[in-house]
Formats: sequence, C-alpha cells, structure tokens
Amino acid sequence: MYSKIKGAVPQEEYLIPFGKADIKREGTDVTLIAVSRMIHPTLSAAEKLAAEGISAEVVDPRTLTPLDSETLIQSVSKTGGAVIVDEGYNHFGATAELAATIAYGAFDYLDAPIERLGAMDVPIPFTPPLEFATIPDEQAVIAAVHRILNGRRR
Repeated sequence: MYSKIKGAVPQEEYLIPFGKADIKREGTDVTLIAVSRMIHPTLSAAEKLAAEGISAEVVDPRTLTPLDSETLIQSVSKTGGAVIVDEGYNHFGATAELAATIAYGAFDYLDAPIERLGAMDVPIPFTPPLEFATIPDEQAVIAAVHRILNGRRR
C-alpha cells in the first residue's frame, strides 16, 4: 500500500478509535464491508457502481477485535445486502465472522444471501502478479453486488 497512499503525514499523534467502524461512503442499495487494504478496490468498485446507478455504502471496520457490530448491523439493515471483502481466506477467516455477526443481527433485513470475497484456497504466491490474482479485486466486488441485487426478493 506504500505506493497507493499519497499525502501529508500528520505531525501530531494520529490515533483511530478502537472498536469504531468508519463509514467511508454512504449508500442505500448494498453494504460493502472491506477489511484492511481491500478498502481501496472496494471504494473503486463503489465509484463504478455509482456510475451504474447503484448506491453502495462502504464500511471499514478498522478493528476486528473489538468489532463495531452495531455499525455493521445498522448499515446492512438499511441496505438489505452485504458484501464482505478481505484478502484473507474465506474459510475460518474474518469474512466468516463478519457474516455471522450480520446474519445474527440483521437477518430479517437481508434481501439476498451475504456475499463473502476472500483469497482463493491456495497458498498465497510471493510474487505480486500471482498474489493479486488470488485476492479479490474491483471486478469481483462489482460482480458480487450484481449477484445480490439480481437475487433480491421482489
């Protein structure tokens, strides 16, 4: 991420509140929850979805322990759909725990199954081109949103 983030570095101490998610983008059609560096392709996907007329709310949990379950549940209750994006594996990973939190707290509001995007079930390659081929990208996020919106109950 060193080459992606540009700008001034704060001179004063910079802290984030533990256990408080950050809503990076407000939306009404679907909630995109992005963990760690997956926030960048997810925000980019939200921009492209906006051009299609799809309003995606993007939530950065910032910390998984403690987890701001309330913000996640409120967002999904508002939008009716959730896509969880993490560069870690889906099996036994953060996407599973986040999906369980949403299913427990917002089940009655879900209009489609929760989509989980994580790394492929292969050893993550060391070389960047192969590594990036194994983790979710902008197009995977867009495809997941389309699956949710096409699968909604009428």
